[in-house]
Amino acid sequence: MLDRFERFSLAISEISRYWHKLASEEMEKYGLKGPHAVYLTTLYRFPEGITAPQLCELCSKDKSDVSRMMSIMEKKGLVEKHSVNRNLYRGILKLTKEGKAAAEHVCERAKLAVQMAGDGLDDQKRQVFYDTLDLICNNLKELCQDGLPKNH
Repeated sequence: MLDRFERFSLAISEISRYWHKLASEEMEKYGLKGPHAVYLTTLYRFPEGITAPQLCELCSKDKSDVSRMMSIMEKKGLVEKHSVNRNLYRGILKLTKEGKAAAEHVCERAKLAVQMAGDGLDDQKRQVFYDTLDLICNNLKELCQDGLPKNH
């Protein structure tokens, strides 16, 4: 029997690998890579637009990644940057008409994937699962910030 660390690590790794494979397949239609999916779906949630720093925070990505990904999506005609007080640096990122259509499609496909991945879970198990994931994620975040205790 695998110990808890191995079981947890392998499960998270496999889930991530499968999810990225599905995302890559969906994003290929738009000439993009799987990691673009999270940006597309996040921007879709903010039709009025958001700044790059907000996108960094929401997607848990660094500013160089956001900048690189937005540049690619701008070139594909999916995202546009609007200046604020004549300043593009802190501009607002918005989906174009084509970007909204792509985002709607990707959101629907992601919804289907999540639904099918959770097949067999009732509402109570699903709630416990997400509560547990949130708890583990927050605990790991705290451990990364503070480091593992020395005297354990």
